[in-house]
Amino acid sequence: MADGSDTTLTADKTSEQAPNGLVAGIKSFAAGHGGAKAVIEYVGKRGARIVLVGSDGAWADQFADGTDVARQACATAGVAVENAWERELMDQMRPSNDLWRSMARRTMAR
Repeated sequence: MADGSDTTLTADKTSEQAPNGLVAGIKSFAAGHGGAKAVIEYVGKRGARIVLVGSDGAWADQFADGTDVARQACATAGVAVENAWERELMDQMRPSNDLWRSMARRTMAR
């Protein structure tokens, strides 16, 4: 088949490179918490949220321009990406006392 037909890909997709600050933040978190795992969540036009869960139960999040950038940043930082929120990963998370206090002050809108 000739190039340019509807069954062959002729345009190369340009992959956006992960920002160094994002990679450094992920590496720093993983180093400070004995390793980490990540879950990437698509959040629409905002991009993607990377939720990092440390081996010690601490967690944090970072934002990337898209899920592809988030996956590349995690790969560059050496952090494994989980496909979904598995029970074992959620059981590992330990919310801080400050987070519990902030959640207690919130009220649900009706």
